[in-house]
Amino acid sequence: MTNVRKLTPVPPVPGSPCIDAIDWAMVERDLDARGCAVLTQLLSPDDCRALAALYPDDARFRSRVVMARHGFGRGEYKYFNYPLPDPIAQLRPHLYAQLVPIANRWTTTMGIDVHYPAEHADFLARCHQAGQTRPTPLLLQYVEGDYNCLHQDLYG
Repeated sequence: MTNVRKLTPVPPVPGSPCIDAIDWAMVERDLDARGCAVLTQLLSPDDCRALAALYPDDARFRSRVVMARHGFGRGEYKYFNYPLPDPIAQLRPHLYAQLVPIANRWTTTMGIDVHYPAEHADFLARCHQAGQTRPTPLLLQYVEGDYNCLHQDLYG
């Protein structure tokens, strides 16, 4: 097992500084305009390094994808096992709460008759009932020249 410093937990309550500092109106505009948005400073640089340092520890992950084998680009990623690292587990429900209204607006706009539940735990329960019981958070590993092509993750 890789020797890694303990990750600093992200405050597990809504109203934490990292969540409050995000300009959610800008995130929504970026998602509408480009389909993606950058969220900065969710984790400290030390926490980012600590998460990246987990990559060699295969026990922390459930599978590894080499992107070139599937035409996804060049580089690789690994899906975390449960339990997820604390910062990821703690951020997910708070980010979900901010993003679910946008997702539901999009489904309405597209005429899709499926809406996402307000709570992340309810969303996970829906996923588990549908047979998706494995965690989907992943950690990418790139070296110079690697890239990720747009592709659909059929499980996640």
